[in-house]
Amino acid sequence: MKIQVREFLEADREALRVVFFASRQAAFPWDPPGAHRLGDFDMVTSGERILVAIEAGGAPLGFASIFEPDSFLHNLFVDPAFQRCGVGRALLTSCGRHFSSPGTLKCLKANKSAQRFYLSQGWAIQAEVEEETGNYFLMGQGASSAAPLTP
Repeated sequence: MKIQVREFLEADREALRVVFFASRQAAFPWDPPGAHRLGDFDMVTSGERILVAIEAGGAPLGFASIFEPDSFLHNLFVDPAFQRCGVGRALLTSCGRHFSSPGTLKCLKANKSAQRFYLSQGWAIQAEVEEETGNYFLMGQGASSAAPLTP
């Protein structure tokens, strides 16, 4: 599969809403029914740089959104039908050129698949954070791991 990553175009919005919805449904099975809506994409990516992965001129397969002032990877979601095909890796690699300092991200502790992915790509756990809205690992690019990955 030949994956290209490019900047977001307004024409991508509807397809990315669907990708975001489907990906969250698959990645967060513990969320109650109705917790995810198509319009969530607009809200969570507002003011961020959005990169879109496509297969050689085709429809969007996934996206990443970056809050550039903090070199923070806010979202990285791949259509469940195209996971484990290199889409996430292509997006993550492309994000690096938009970071002005080593990138960081938050990864929910319950999302073991995402944790394994980021660790396999050279990211490391910097801190474990517990909040009412959910417990997560703060991860950084190439940082040394401060907390173990729990099974």
